[in-house]
Amino acid sequence: MAGALILDAEALNALARASERSVLADRARAILQVAHEERALVRVPAPVLAEVCRGGPVDAPVDRALSGRGIAVVELKAGPARRAGALLRRAKLGSTHAVDAFVVATALEFGTAVIATGDPDDIGRLCSGLRQLSVFGV
Repeated sequence: MAGALILDAEALNALARASERSVLADRARAILQVAHEERALVRVPAPVLAEVCRGGPVDAPVDRALSGRGIAVVELKAGPARRAGALLRRAKLGSTHAVDAFVVATALEFGTAVIATGDPDDIGRLCSGLRQLSVFGV
């Protein structure tokens, strides 16, 4: 395991709504367990919340997943946001993939990282050539 585990929207949703996503939840819980055993940081980039939160009581499962499991939200700052734009350009992807790019840019902030994702193709494309990052499909 790397220094950090970064969760994208699908990985966070799998943890938050395990009863609805049993197979994905099993994989997400397994990588989370490895991260905890190896004392890796577990982080969710703030833009991911826009994909999983809708306001009010429907956010309760996400709120529970973010509390008590050692998972912290990383605020988006200008440097990683600009890096995300450069990653999009390099991968020849449009702004519809911005949150994926924010996930990768956040992972880069931690040096070596594993990204748990429900979208390994697009995340893998954004990570192409970045040896310090690994992609784990949930």
